[in-house]
Amino acid sequence: MDIRPNHTIYINNINDKIKKEEVKRSLYALFSQFGQVIDIVAMKTMKMRGQAFVVFKELAAATNALRQLQGFPFYNKPMRIQYAKTDSEVITKMKGIHGDKEKKKDKKKKPQELAANLAKKPAAGSALPVHTPVVQVPDNPPNHILFLSNLPEETNEMMLSMLFNQFPGFKEVRLVPGKHDIAFVEFENETQAGVAKDALQGFRITATCAMKVTFAKK
Repeated sequence: MDIRPNHTIYINNINDKIKKEEVKRSLYALFSQFGQVIDIVAMKTMKMRGQAFVVFKELAAATNALRQLQGFPFYNKPMRIQYAKTDSEVITKMKGIHGDKEKKKDKKKKPQELAANLAKKPAAGSALPVHTPVVQVPDNPPNHILFLSNLPEETNEMMLSMLFNQFPGFKEVRLVPGKHDIAFVEFENETQAGVAKDALQGFRITATCAMKVTFAKK
């Protein structure tokens, strides 16, 4: 009866009082720590309430996320996670639509073009400035409070708490009223704050915003 590992994980027991778009954004923030998330499917129909699917690019990322986040208190309800059945209807339908489009596109391309594109891809990937923000962030002396900036507009306290409460010593997140792009996160001591700072430096809550993390000014 055990479901074989695959790129899609199925989550249930999600708090169904939370808006669908907020659930999707929070799931993205939470799960993209483990690897590239290609798609998130959450529906509000009666049959699908409190459930979601997260599709990872890499199988290892799906496995890691499933292990690490099993029972995670997501909006105060422990998530139940398992691999999706490969023939899960929702995913098959969702992916089927995309898959057909991709196949049609690929058929149109000449073999030489495909080969050229494949050759280009690794170079493009290696040129991505994934960790450049880390070098450029000027910092203050160590502090048990972290200062976050460059946060996307849809950031909320829950999202940030989910990101930071996996680190030992996490105490609380404080948003700044009227300013959506900055926040403070308090830890029990400077060392614990430093570990979280290094781990989440440049983390992308959304595809376009790389979070900057520094020690707060004392």
